[in-house]
Amino acid sequence: MFKRHFFIIAAACLVGLMVLAAVLKITLADDSKGGAGGPGRGGSGGGRGQAVAEAVVAPREFADQIRVLGVARSKRSVNITSNTTQLITRVLFTDGQRVAAGTPLVELQAREEDADLIQARAQLTQAQREYDRFKILAERGVAPRVTAETAETALQSARAAVAAAEARRGDRVIRAPFDGVLGLTTVTPGTLISPGSVITTLDDTSAIRVDFPMPERYLGTLQVGTPLVASADAYAGETFSGRIALLDTRVNEQTRAVIARAEFANPGGRIRPGMMMRVAVQQGRRQSLAVPEAAVQYEGQGAFVYRIARGENGTTAQRVEIQAGAVEGGYVEVLSGLDSNDRVVASGLNRIQPGAPVRVGAATDKGGQKAGTQTAEAARK
Repeated sequence: MFKRHFFIIAAACLVGLMVLAAVLKITLADDSKGGAGGPGRGGSGGGRGQAVAEAVVAPREFADQIRVLGVARSKRSVNITSNTTQLITRVLFTDGQRVAAGTPLVELQAREEDADLIQARAQLTQAQREYDRFKILAERGVAPRVTAETAETALQSARAAVAAAEARRGDRVIRAPFDGVLGLTTVTPGTLISPGSVITTLDDTSAIRVDFPMPERYLGTLQVGTPLVASADAYAGETFSGRIALLDTRVNEQTRAVIARAEFANPGGRIRPGMMMRVAVQQGRRQSLAVPEAAVQYEGQGAFVYRIARGENGTTAQRVEIQAGAVEGGYVEVLSGLDSNDRVVASGLNRIQPGAPVRVGAATDKGGQKAGTQTAEAARK
């Protein structure tokens, strides 16, 4: 009997404590709302709601751009090959060497050419002697003049034979056709080279050309000399400035595009032939309203922002549908839905519901930098 009364009393006490705790919780919550959100202590937004940063809708300059892909090519490029089948006797360059036009690169075996050149020079010497002798005799009247003329003809033929032999001997030395940088090679002395076999590559990388297709509808706006920029995956965040150097004379009938050639300066040879380039051609610049990218959320095919509205009951976030345009430099172009000097939520969008109270803790100016309109201490009050 005693145990039964004890358990009843204990249960009643437990229920009483739970009721007391609930009452205290409600009372403390009301006090907290009254102290933090009452007039005169909250400032903007009454101190209630999610703390957010705001941004001001303002005009910003945007550029109309056409973005295409192209492949980098050297200003001049060639594969160094031989025009005959022969053994290599000397390799006169190193991989990656910068050479001037006419620099000897490879020497081929030339025993027959050397022998022919020696023979041609000997014949030239003999022809010169014959001509000198008959010329003197003809001048003295001892020999007919026709003999001297015949000797002169033989002398000229001997000189031509020497020139031909020297040319054949010169063909056994392969030279750089222009200034540039040599590529890798696998040939060594003793390698047998045949016509078409690549000895090495030579590229003039002082300037880079990029060929890319442009839709024919832009032919009326693009001209030779139009500035453009390009980027490469190898240099993230870096752009290279260039210009359109040439537009092809024909439009492709299948793709309805014309090939444009752009030229870029290449100091240091950073852009290498064969690199994929992302080319952006500017068509003009315009002024449009803009907000930071962080202030825009996308849903399906549409986009929206939260506009900060101040009313009698405090500051709230209103969802506003916008028409977004270009994205450039961290800003989104606003084509419709907002007016200049509207204030929008710039951060914390994932924690906001339409019409929810917000508390502006920091602001961003028209340049996107934080403005010190409200200190951290004021935001905590």
